[in-house]
Amino acid sequence: MERIEASTLSGAKNIEVYIPREKILAKVSELGRQITLDYAGKDLFVIAVLRGAIFFACDLVRHIDLPLVLDFVQITSYGDGTESNGRAKITRELDLSIKDKDVLVVEDIADTRHTLFNLLSFLNSKFPRSVKICSLLNKESRKEREVPLDYVGFDIENKFVIGYGLDYAQRYRNLPFVGVLRTDDGEIMK
Repeated sequence: MERIEASTLSGAKNIEVYIPREKILAKVSELGRQITLDYAGKDLFVIAVLRGAIFFACDLVRHIDLPLVLDFVQITSYGDGTESNGRAKITRELDLSIKDKDVLVVEDIADTRHTLFNLLSFLNSKFPRSVKICSLLNKESRKEREVPLDYVGFDIENKFVIGYGLDYAQRYRNLPFVGVLRTDDGEIMK
């Protein structure tokens, strides 16, 4: 893995590239083509989960060759830590109605899936025609709730990842790749 010095990151010695930008963009293009085929002729409503999925969602919708509606929802479960607290709270609701729409939720990472479980309960109360989930990253080993993922970019190991929208204490979302952090003693953060 390529290492990048991260002198401004408290408690971390290095950032290492885990999934390079080129690989991410190729996968996003592939997902966009598949979603275009699967939703042909349907009334697609894309919901990006703020803040983490914003980079992924923006790139993804550019590769979906269909008319679509884009809206945002914000749900929190991490705070400033590296692990989900298991309690998800919707802090920004949708601006538009999803009643009788085919909804595609775009998420940055599926970890324990508590957040997705709560989000699906919220969305289903709005009477969509269908709801599917597209997640850039999937940590299958951390799954605690049965929530189906319809589109997955990458299955990853149990590592704490940053970049391409993912953060550590609200920093490093703007990295153009997905990276991992090494602590001062050289361990990869989990």
